[in-house]
This record gives sequence, C-alpha cells and structure tokens, in this order.
Amino acid sequence: MPRASLSRETVVGLALRVVDEEGPAALTLSAVAARAGVATPSLYKHVRNLAELRELLSAHVMSEISARIGDAVLGRSGDEALHALMAAWRSYVRTHPGRYEAMIQSPQPGVAEAGERLVDVMFAALRSYGLTDSGSVHAVRCLRSAVHGFVLLEAAGAFGLPESLDDTYELLTRMITAGLRAPRP
Repeated sequence: MPRASLSRETVVGLALRVVDEEGPAALTLSAVAARAGVATPSLYKHVRNLAELRELLSAHVMSEISARIGDAVLGRSGDEALHALMAAWRSYVRTHPGRYEAMIQSPQPGVAEAGERLVDVMFAALRSYGLTDSGSVHAVRCLRSAVHGFVLLEAAGAFGLPESLDDTYELLTRMITAGLRAPRP
C-alpha cells in the first residue's frame, strides 16, 4: 500500500488485521508499518505512538460491539432483549477474539465515548425491568462483568470441564434475567 493512501482509519484497520491474525501481543507499530508497506516513522503522521493506536483500536472495537448488540436488541425488550444482547456480545468475541483481547478500558476521550455508547445500549436493553437510576447502574455493571468475564475466559480456553459452554452461557443468561425480575428490597 503506498504511503499516500495511509490515513488514521487505514492504520487502525491494519492494526485490527494484526490482532485478528496474530493476536494482541503482535500489535506493534513496526507490524502495522510492515502491513502498510512503509517505514515505521511514516505512521507518526497518523498516530502519536503505540498507546494512541491501542486507544483508537479499543474505541473501534467498542463501537463495533455497541453496533452489534444495538442491532440485536432493536425491537426487543425484557428477557428477549437481554438474551439477544448477551448472544450478540458473545458472538462478536467468538468472531474477533484478538480484537476483544486487545481492547483496553481507558479514560481517554475516544475510548470513554465508545464505552459510553456500549453502556447506553445496555441501559436501553434493561429499561423494561423498571429499575431505578441507581438500580440500572448496578444492573449494567453486573451484566457487563458477567458477559465480559465469561467471554474472556472462553476466548482464552480457560473452561476445561467437559460440559457444554453453550449450556453454561444459557444458564448465565437465565440467572441474570431471573435476578433482574426478582423483587427488590
């Protein structure tokens, strides 16, 4: 790819290919430059450093997840919306485990904004459960923790017991929906 066609978006796209094909540990500026067919210093016109590239990649991944789960929950509510959200999130990670593992949680503006969009989709999916403002926050935190933890462990191959992971994820989904429907103190 000639240098003239490089842009910030192109650099992020190349970084996504690196983590998709080689894993997050392979993400370096020199690996991205090699894919672009340029010397590493040519990337500095588009990203300040590897840390910024990781932030841009993370914002991109969070935006992809938000779009995927947003599409999945559209027109659904209650348990159906939550099942769709959890299934879409897991499906994304199964399709792009390297991207998901490379994603960082950061207070940097681009990453934080993408994270807010993800959380907003989750709030919308939980709306029909009639939670209070603080109850919604707690529910989003629990839901995010449960899904994030499961998909990270699954992607790492950390579930060594022979039972079906699909059955386990279905149980997790039922546990969360039952908890959201339970009477609150």
